Amino acid sequence: MYTKGLFLSNIHFSFAEIIQPPHSMVIAQVCLRLATIKGHSKMCSFTVLGGPGGPKTSQYLMGEIADPVQLKEEGNKHFQAGEIDKAIECYTKAIKFSKDKKALAVIYRNRSACFLKKENYNNAVSDATKAIDVDAADIKALYRRCQALEKLGKLDMAFKDVQRCATLEPKNKTFLETLRRLGAEIQLKLKTTFSTDSRVQNMFDILFADESDKEKQEKAANNLIVLAREDAGAERIFQNNGVPLLVQLIDTGKPDMILAAIRTLSGMCTGHRARATAVTHTVGISKLCSIMAVDNEEIVLATANMLQCVYDSLSGGDKRNYGKEEALVLDSSKDLKDILLALLEMITSKKVSGHGRDQALNLLSKNVPRKDKKNTDNTKALFTIDHGLKKILKVCGQVPDLPDQLPLTENTQLIASVLLNKVYDDLRCDPERDNFRDICDEYIKSKFDPNDMDKNIHAINTLSGLLQGPFDVGNVLAGRQGVMEMMVALCGSEREVDQLVAVEALIHASTKTSKASFFISNGVTLLKDMYKKTKNEKIKIRALVGLCKLGSAGGDDYSMRQFAEGSTEKLAKQCRKWLCNPTLDVRTRKWAIEGLAYLTNDADVKDDFVDDEAAMRAMFELTQTILYAVACTLVNCTNSYDKKEIIPEMVQLAKFSKQHVPEQHPKDKKDFIVRRVKKILKAGVTSALTVMVKADNYVLTDQTKEMLARVFLALADDIKDRGTIVAQGGGKALIPLALEGTDKGKIKASHALAKIAAVSNPEIAFPGERIYEVVRPLVSLLNTERDGLENFEALLGLTNLAALNDKLRVKILKEKALPEIENYMFEEHDQIRQAATECMCNLVCCKEVQDRYLEDGNDKLKLLILLCGEDDVQLQRAAAGALAMLTAAQKKLYCGRTMWLEIIQRLCIHDNPEIQHRGLVTVFNMLDADEQLAKKLIECELLEILTFVAKLEDNPKKQDAINAARACLSRALDSGLIKPFSN
Repeated sequence: MYTKGLFLSNIHFSFAEIIQPPHSMVIAQVCLRLATIKGHSKMCSFTVLGGPGGPKTSQYLMGEIADPVQLKEEGNKHFQAGEIDKAIECYTKAIKFSKDKKALAVIYRNRSACFLKKENYNNAVSDATKAIDVDAADIKALYRRCQALEKLGKLDMAFKDVQRCATLEPKNKTFLETLRRLGAEIQLKLKTTFSTDSRVQNMFDILFADESDKEKQEKAANNLIVLAREDAGAERIFQNNGVPLLVQLIDTGKPDMILAAIRTLSGMCTGHRARATAVTHTVGISKLCSIMAVDNEEIVLATANMLQCVYDSLSGGDKRNYGKEEALVLDSSKDLKDILLALLEMITSKKVSGHGRDQALNLLSKNVPRKDKKNTDNTKALFTIDHGLKKILKVCGQVPDLPDQLPLTENTQLIASVLLNKVYDDLRCDPERDNFRDICDEYIKSKFDPNDMDKNIHAINTLSGLLQGPFDVGNVLAGRQGVMEMMVALCGSEREVDQLVAVEALIHASTKTSKASFFISNGVTLLKDMYKKTKNEKIKIRALVGLCKLGSAGGDDYSMRQFAEGSTEKLAKQCRKWLCNPTLDVRTRKWAIEGLAYLTNDADVKDDFVDDEAAMRAMFELTQTILYAVACTLVNCTNSYDKKEIIPEMVQLAKFSKQHVPEQHPKDKKDFIVRRVKKILKAGVTSALTVMVKADNYVLTDQTKEMLARVFLALADDIKDRGTIVAQGGGKALIPLALEGTDKGKIKASHALAKIAAVSNPEIAFPGERIYEVVRPLVSLLNTERDGLENFEALLGLTNLAALNDKLRVKILKEKALPEIENYMFEEHDQIRQAATECMCNLVCCKEVQDRYLEDGNDKLKLLILLCGEDDVQLQRAAAGALAMLTAAQKKLYCGRTMWLEIIQRLCIHDNPEIQHRGLVTVFNMLDADEQLAKKLIECELLEILTFVAKLEDNPKKQDAINAARACLSRALDSGLIKPFSN
């Protein structure tokens, strides 16, 4: 007796006797079903004994026989039916079970055809190659590989394949045509390549020539930069020994040559890991950092941009698609780590200029924190803390007025604080934060020295940096023993620099009562004493700002005044006085704006400030150096901050329970706000805002962008002011605010854009290519989460854009706005519904929209005709316009139902001449579209209406409708639907 077992996981099925076909197949299928029910292996095998040829082993896959021939046939059927994904699935299964090499080659060849259809050219090449490996004369596989290689840009390899095909079938016209075409393309490519190579060499010759014309050198440098920005050009420069030559240009020491070389290297490194690796190894990271250390702002910015390009390419941060295939290089982690270490070394080197230090800090801010908090890998932040936290703290603690300090710019310490904040925010757990705080604590303690006042003010200045960055850390360290005593000592010092550092630390600490209780309880007295006693204007104004911060703790709540009646107005008056004093240094005047940023929470201060045009203009002159404070002041003056809705019932409930109820200042009512906005506009605020939007990214934070967007929205509230905003460049300035920043800021900026686009000529408000950038912000407002006014004004703006040209209409469709607009056409709110229908009226000029109305099984046309029957005149006008344009563009539209004809008849006798004209144009289009429909139209009462309108006397107001009616009768007459009366 012969026994053969079937093993499925821990189940063993045994056949105790020889089972002959066909029963063996039935039993095997039963065993498979049992195994499937039990949830065991997806694939089973069994042996059929007896029969011709002896025992045979077969396989089952998920209840189906895994026969490669059958699977191949199924794949062929799917391919012929256009079901490419299913065909690939069948061929893949067939490959898995096929043992015959020739059959396997055919399956690979077929799957290659599928990959060609899917435009997956790498896989198509791979499968075709496997087929060719079995049969070198497989003409189908050769041609398919040729097609895929051509798409991948490998023309020489594709040419060889089609050449082999033409050898095998010399009379095949397709092969001969492809051979001719590829030959011509290869010749053109070679010609272009040799031409580019000669151009590159010629440019370098001009740049290195000692007596070359300066104008020629500038032109050669610019050409090299432009060439490097294209992947093909960058590769030619790289292949022609470009990197060593560019290093020689840098070594000339000439600023123009250095700038040209750095910008060319940036183009070569962008999006290409292999070239970026070669550049870092050839030039050297230390050399690049030494270039960025020079005291030339233009070279520093160019080098920083190049380092960012290198970092993006090595880390995979540049997601753009460059070239036909990805570069294969070794792990870049060491190079990335070396760049971070070099930047950390730069920030404390005395050889580095202030601009170079700023850019080193900026590069760390961009690349150290995680881009996505969902990513759990924060090793770069931990690495920065271990190797550079003390260095960043050292930069924060620098006091420019002392000797032997690092070169700094006005923004260096603020940028360092921003970096500290970003690194701290990137930490994931309490132990990591505790370590951060302990290092800061240890650093500040190490600087305290009773015998060295310079070290003490360095420690206090470092604390100021932490209070501007990770405030929680700074606030904890401010409460440490000895810190307050040191503050008192510095405030009482005779040196101006000591007092300045101390008072600035007090200002930064006085942020919120709930968070800075220690400093507020101990620092107020110091601030008051310094303000009253000191005669130094620099110290006096800083002490004043600290008091301003404390005085504004209640926000715009009129009942929460911190100081006596009139005190805030006096403080603000003094701030305005300092602001308008040109003899004071810029840093001191900036502090005056800081004070106003807090004091303008008070409506009395707002009113006084907007009446002082000189103070406003003085503030606008300083916008580039102190964006945040200026933005805060403008938000306060325009009342564009978020306001909690006051519900009367809740107010009564709060009073009953003896809870505090916020009170609105009488001067914060609508009339006063409108007056302030007019005053600010008159002072030239729009020009100032456009300048602020163009500021460097490290100064223009997302929070600042949001505040600028709020101000723009407040300024654009009155339709009469929007022309002024456009004339001063406000339309262009709003676009970047609507595309980048916080979610709330982008919505505010988009709404301001919608207000402008709704009433202005978009071609004037957003000149050139900017007009296309406006579409996305407007579409983002078509959302149920946005309020009705945002929806309405966005639809109006899109209506204006859609009226301009077909390119804009296509852009609106690409942003997937059409479904949203269609939904709003049936909104309950009359104005929103009307605006959406008007927008659709302009969009129906686009063929894609017309095709949507022609799709089988939808009621879009029916719904549009129903809108023509609504009572709202404006809605009728828009819907009738859309219908007239649809019937003109698409002759196959069927509008023959009785109810629809009644609606069209009502349009033709409408009191409004525009609606009547659109209805008659629709009738003319329908008469021209279909003979049966035309006959049905003439048989109903419409003929009487057309006759009546056509017989009316000429009237300028109704002439379009009269002419349309006459044209309809003329068309019916020509078609033989009606006949003229005989004499």
